[in-house]
Amino acid sequence: MNQARRETVRTNAASAPRILVVEDEQDLAVLLTYNLEAEGYVVESVERGDEAELRLAENPPDLVILDWMLPGVSGLEICRRLRARETTRTLPVIMVTARGEEAERVRGLSVGADDYVVKPFSVPELMARVRALLRRSRPERIADRLAAGDLDLDRETRRVRRGNRDIHLGPTEFRLLEYLLEKPGRVFTRAQLLDGVWGQAAEIDERTVDVHVGRLRKALSRGRERDPIRTVRGTGYAFDETFGKA
Repeated sequence: MNQARRETVRTNAASAPRILVVEDEQDLAVLLTYNLEAEGYVVESVERGDEAELRLAENPPDLVILDWMLPGVSGLEICRRLRARETTRTLPVIMVTARGEEAERVRGLSVGADDYVVKPFSVPELMARVRALLRRSRPERIADRLAAGDLDLDRETRRVRRGNRDIHLGPTEFRLLEYLLEKPGRVFTRAQLLDGVWGQAAEIDERTVDVHVGRLRKALSRGRERDPIRTVRGTGYAFDETFGKA
């Protein structure tokens, strides 16, 4: 099923792109966070480079806005390390700095930054750069529709269809399917699903994930229909990347 994809940012916590702001100027960090959240992104802000390293290792976001000069570890070094790791090699990075000389821009881009913004900068321009980078790197995070085989999820209408029938899902099951569909084949641990679907502040036992996956499976598959969710023993769950393929 080929359907047009409307590219727009949604505020649903499970589908909204996650952005990490690494900036030690508090006023600027607050300004960036406010404007990014107003655009519908999920934003986390840290002040130190070493703290950013921990966040990036634990749960990489969809994009990083990274100050050059930071306490702990410099933004330049963080960017270099991101590009050296397989899991973050293609993570979009916008470098923010007061260094405007051409040689410094070249240096920032040479270590792997995708874009470079010099302070003081236009906030609307930065928002446009964020959207452009996300559109290129993670189109599934801003698309209104996700589809695999005969399964279609519409974020705007909050409807799910399989073939010719509507599938009625509760809010949690919808977010769970949406989260898995964004990365077919990727195996998520129960802890990662809790963070991504329920949120990091949720005080829920990991066994709750199994309950909701069971409900989702029951709703998605009838009779001999193929189950699109794959269980990886001892690890967690994935949306089967071979679903709908010959």
